[in-house]
Amino acid sequence: MLFTLRPSRALAALLLIASTAPLALHAQQKATMEQFLSPASPLDIAAANNAERVAWMAYDRGMRNVYTAAAPDFKPVRLTKFLDDDGTDLTNVELSEDGSIAIFVRGSAPNRLGWVANPSHDAAGAERAIWAVRTNGTGAAWRVAEGSSPALSPDGKYVLFVKDGQIYRGRVTGQGPKTAVDTGGVPFIKAWGNNSNPRWSPDGSKISFTSARENHALILVYDMKSRKVNYIAPSVDCDASPTWSPDSKRLAFIRRPGVPFGAQAQQGGGGIGNPQSPMFSPTSAAAQQGRGGPAGIGGASGCGGGGFGGGGGGGARGGQAAGAAPAPAPARSPGLYTATFRGGYTLSLMVADVASGEAKEFWHTQPTERVWTGISNIRWAAEHVVFQMQMPNDEWDRYFSIKVDGAVENPIPLIRTDGMIEDATAVTYSPDGKTLYYCTNATDIERRHIWAVSTAGGEARRVSTGTGIETYPVAMGAGKNLAVIYFNAAQPASIGIVPTAGGDPKIVFPTLGKDFPKDAHVIPQTVITKAADGLEIHNTLFMPKDMRAGEKRPAIIFVHGGPQRQMMPGYHYFQFYHWAYAFNQWLADQGYVVLSINYRSGVGYGRSFRNAPNVAARGNAEYQDVLAGAHYLQANTNVDATRIGIWGLSYGGLLTSQALARNSDIFVAGVDLAGVHLYGPSLDSTNVSYSSSSISQIDKWKSPVFLVHGDDDRNVAFSQTVGLVQLLRARGIYHELIVVPDDVHESLIHKNWVYTFGRMGDFLKRFVWNKEAPPK
Repeated sequence: MLFTLRPSRALAALLLIASTAPLALHAQQKATMEQFLSPASPLDIAAANNAERVAWMAYDRGMRNVYTAAAPDFKPVRLTKFLDDDGTDLTNVELSEDGSIAIFVRGSAPNRLGWVANPSHDAAGAERAIWAVRTNGTGAAWRVAEGSSPALSPDGKYVLFVKDGQIYRGRVTGQGPKTAVDTGGVPFIKAWGNNSNPRWSPDGSKISFTSARENHALILVYDMKSRKVNYIAPSVDCDASPTWSPDSKRLAFIRRPGVPFGAQAQQGGGGIGNPQSPMFSPTSAAAQQGRGGPAGIGGASGCGGGGFGGGGGGGARGGQAAGAAPAPAPARSPGLYTATFRGGYTLSLMVADVASGEAKEFWHTQPTERVWTGISNIRWAAEHVVFQMQMPNDEWDRYFSIKVDGAVENPIPLIRTDGMIEDATAVTYSPDGKTLYYCTNATDIERRHIWAVSTAGGEARRVSTGTGIETYPVAMGAGKNLAVIYFNAAQPASIGIVPTAGGDPKIVFPTLGKDFPKDAHVIPQTVITKAADGLEIHNTLFMPKDMRAGEKRPAIIFVHGGPQRQMMPGYHYFQFYHWAYAFNQWLADQGYVVLSINYRSGVGYGRSFRNAPNVAARGNAEYQDVLAGAHYLQANTNVDATRIGIWGLSYGGLLTSQALARNSDIFVAGVDLAGVHLYGPSLDSTNVSYSSSSISQIDKWKSPVFLVHGDDDRNVAFSQTVGLVQLLRARGIYHELIVVPDDVHESLIHKNWVYTFGRMGDFLKRFVWNKEAPPK
């Protein structure tokens, strides 16, 4: 049976069902899922470097707006008036140094064909543009330029962004008519190469950026006063990651050797002086041109494509046609296929005087070691550069620093606590650069807290206290406070202010309304199961509050996506998983026992767990963790083993389809949101990727399934659902379906989620709670 998303009447009917038909056995009115979704959720946060001000984006029932708060009371103020649930995303919030201007981006990232998501079906199409607003609350927000990933000047007057390999500028403030340069109509800085990573000097007088040029890369500096571009110690090598000193007089950067002949893949122009390079491939060149840039500029032949002594583009050698038998390769003489600096090392950290353009090395790797060669991004902090590194045989993430004056022979380990640091948004620096603040699950593996350590090294200390979850720290200008996004078991995403000296977060946003069912939440428990191969799996268990002794309830398993995610005993810092946690709480309030499974290949439990062998298309080993959770529920005295369902999105949808295809004898129904059903291109039953896929077991699939997918999904191809439905139809397997045209992996429209969760609740009531037989 096919159900397709339809306009208002169908939506209203489903909302009525979802809000008036409680699933529990008792007659009292239960909270609706719409009430669980009612609070505004901060999802993006920034702070001013020279002011005690913070700004954030809040998602409020589909309306996305920028808010701000300032010391001493940190009273929140809404700055923008985007009051429609139209699916227009809002990201990249940033504040000027003094906190007077906030910028942000409206519109989704484009898909592989260059289309910005248009889930509201606007006939004019959609765009992705940079906007600005004053934080004093006066005046409306204004559009600056079409673009994304803006870098705001310290004084808030301009933004820089990259388009088609060139540096563009938008004028944020200022008098007089705007030129094409001011609106991003033409490049602000036009230079040969693939130009990227524009960064303002702290005093706003200069701009650094990187220019990748086929087989080498250069650091350039644009002077705002002279309007000239200067090169920083140009060479034949690959320079990257320029970072400014606090006084704006120096730049530190990473240097690696240029691309040797045996790894060069530029096309060439013919003739004796510009021959085709040994590793040129017409296929890779065409692909590069298809991405909007000239072949070879920052593509397969460039510094990012295997040029540092490590192979090449994989194309035909010596001008041969692709597919022809390769000619005998020359002897692998030093420097032909590998590249090192004199002395045998392959990575150097440089510091340059910006005025003269001259640079000197202040540290380099050793000739035979491979530990530090993976340094890819550095940050100047006080008199050190700081970077993240994955150390061999280390289960956890580390940061290190090196003194710029060259006084330190080896990198200084900063983070000795054992725990995950998820990405760059998990760290921030004090205004003076002397302290690194980081978000980690050290000492509390199921949650996240904020810690601090000196960038010169020393003992780390925990900053945020309490039993909640604190993420995305940002340091404010006076150095006295951090802003964080805070959660706990019954507190959705909130802005919290934490003293840098340490303490519990003070919640300043949002104010929870009376309709939010805080008292309906349960306190989840962590339970550990053991998979068939002996691996321990951490799970979060939601037990209904109204359980009676000896009573058996139906149960639902939730499997997260990613797979590099970790669900916690509280609301989550990613938007969909924030809603997923709310839905699991709603299910528990309705009377279900819910088990959320942190299966192998997820994050939070060490690198070996994340990189577990034989997962996904290599053997689907993680499915045994789902089975272990099902067996735990079957043995639970409060669970009816004949009424177990499963749901998940993305990789969770994948595992839902695995469960229904492989074990319809255990799972009586499932909800598969945007799942993957076939790994890779092979349909050969002897191929491990096919046998690992859920459709390899399609003839065992008996249980009903509810499918949801947007046809502009940029994470999971919509074809995965198209193909699955054909298999289900051919076998008469009952399925219900929502197709959302022009929507993405996780719907951008709030009413779609209210509708979808309502349908999910109705579906699970019929086929798990009531255990109805599916219609023929």
